[in-house]
Amino acid sequence: MTINIVQAIIIGLFACLASLPGMGGTTIGNYTLGRPLVGGLIVGLIMGDMALGIIVGAAIQVVYIALVTPGGTVSADVRAVTYIGIPLSMMGIASQGLDPNSAAAAGYAASIGSAVGTLGTVLFYGTQTMNLVWQGIGWKAIEGGNWATIKKTMPMVDYVFPWISHILFSFIPTVVICMAGPTMVDLMKEYLPMDGLFMKTLFTVGSLLPTVGIAILCRQVIDGWQDWVTFVVGFMLAAVLGMNLIGAAIVAVFVALINFEIKTIAARPAAVAADGAAAVDDDDEEDI
Repeated sequence: MTINIVQAIIIGLFACLASLPGMGGTTIGNYTLGRPLVGGLIVGLIMGDMALGIIVGAAIQVVYIALVTPGGTVSADVRAVTYIGIPLSMMGIASQGLDPNSAAAAGYAASIGSAVGTLGTVLFYGTQTMNLVWQGIGWKAIEGGNWATIKKTMPMVDYVFPWISHILFSFIPTVVICMAGPTMVDLMKEYLPMDGLFMKTLFTVGSLLPTVGIAILCRQVIDGWQDWVTFVVGFMLAAVLGMNLIGAAIVAVFVALINFEIKTIAARPAAVAADGAAAVDDDDEEDI
């Protein structure tokens, strides 16, 4: 599997659009287009192997499933993970002849994604630093108090100038690294054989990385021991019964309907008792 200049440019554009305000800010950009699961589909379509793209995106998404950026502080840049890590992982898996559905392929993708995510952090802070220049231009216009100048300047600051930052720190690095991807993969294949210590270590570490993402997610969403029951049931559906995501979702809907019916039935006796008590009181009053 290779990548040409047109494919690299399109992937680079998506890397920019993943966070630009003009694409809907964090909602459509960072939290949708920037997620590995969504980006895997997009990169797969661009590179002509949608199935592999989704598989790689899902494997990497598990690692970053609970990633948040409080106050702009990031431990890894999901844009780089998605639009640099996924193409490199896809080319590497195809070049190494790995089964996309194997644990080795998932570990390989997670390891490459984590390495690229660390690199992407540098690019992220470079983008934010340059954006301070555009913010300074906006503040200067506001402090000037000229409404005509403000109306002309602020749209440029919000929707035009950030393209310069993203072209320098998102588009160009993505295109360059994706174009160098086949060469890098060939070098890894030549100097880092599959049965070597480095690759075995890479696969081992990569297979453990998803547990970090799951642990962070559990820490955020689990409040009491009752929540662990739901988590264990989901684990049993996937690991013991071998259900896929669609099958587990159907079971979850079925359980939710049963829970709804139980709560509805439990609420009826109270209402009936209340009506009965009222009726008895009325009869007593009539007798008196």
